[in-house]
Amino acid sequence: MTTNRPVLSVIMPCYNEESTLPGILAKVWAVNIDKEIIAVDDHSSDNTLAILQAEAARNPHLKVISHPKNRGKGAAVRSGLAHACGMITIIQDADLEYDPNDYYELVQPIIDGRVDVVFGSRFAGRHTGMYFWNAIGNKALTFLTNFLFNSWISDMETCYKVMRTDIIRSLNLESSDFRLEPEITAKVLRQGHRIYEVPVGYIGRTYEEGKKMKPSQGIYAIIALLKYRLKA
Repeated sequence: MTTNRPVLSVIMPCYNEESTLPGILAKVWAVNIDKEIIAVDDHSSDNTLAILQAEAARNPHLKVISHPKNRGKGAAVRSGLAHACGMITIIQDADLEYDPNDYYELVQPIIDGRVDVVFGSRFAGRHTGMYFWNAIGNKALTFLTNFLFNSWISDMETCYKVMRTDIIRSLNLESSDFRLEPEITAKVLRQGHRIYEVPVGYIGRTYEEGKKMKPSQGIYAIIALLKYRLKA
């Protein structure tokens, strides 16, 4: 590819991730793909922003955006997307649940021109730490997605949603919280893209470590899926 643009933009929403941030940054930098990281601090109350700023001072391929108040993961992704320069965009949580070594398999089908959208499926890969009711909730939401949009995917809620940057920009994302996941999926499918899945590793955090999906978020996800299916 003859362009000065990086191949990959990694959008990394961050909220109180001081314990895992150095590790996930090291893992992403170790991936041998031309890339940039756009890290968005969502008004953390710990040292997350300071860690990001120190890293950015050492590495010009890291852009840091700071929200003046907590706005949610969806808002962080939208802020990062506004600054993305790569040909392909991937969303990377900062909590070490997902392994950046999976980037190679996620990005290659798009680089090869075989597909435009790739999801990393935890249910097709190696995983641990996934709770029964979280898995059932995910399966139910994924089933509803498949039913509403005549698709066949196995992990609608996956963090690893990868696509050409022009495609994710064309979705005109509006969600500020975790409804971002069904919104991206619904809009991609409504545009007529077929989602190619590859297996990814997943080491889930415990409830004590935080940020597990709550039942109320599942209800909001159902409403979001119905909204984007019925929206004119």
